[in-house]
Amino acid sequence: MTSRIILPANPKVGLKMDIRILIQHPMETGFRYDASGSAMAKNVIKKLSLDLDGLILFSGELGTGTSANPFLQWSVILPKSGWLQLKWEDDEGNSGVERVLCNLSA
Repeated sequence: MTSRIILPANPKVGLKMDIRILIQHPMETGFRYDASGSAMAKNVIKKLSLDLDGLILFSGELGTGTSANPFLQWSVILPKSGWLQLKWEDDEGNSGVERVLCNLSA
């Protein structure tokens, strides 16, 4: 499963910017049944965090109400340039990490 961090074209120090993330994940709720009538195992992203060089910008849990391939957005004011890192883990123990360098101009 892949993920992406999407930044604005020309982010600036001290100005609000939107950070968007996209994670390709089925987000299976555990409420559906397969063709043979067996319940499908629940598998959602249970931990999600976004940080800038270790400074946590967001940390939380997603649940069964989140759609497949979640696309999330936060508005932030970043104090400096640095590496943005997205980490996630699902119910089956799968995890992902995505990093992108955020160069802020003055």
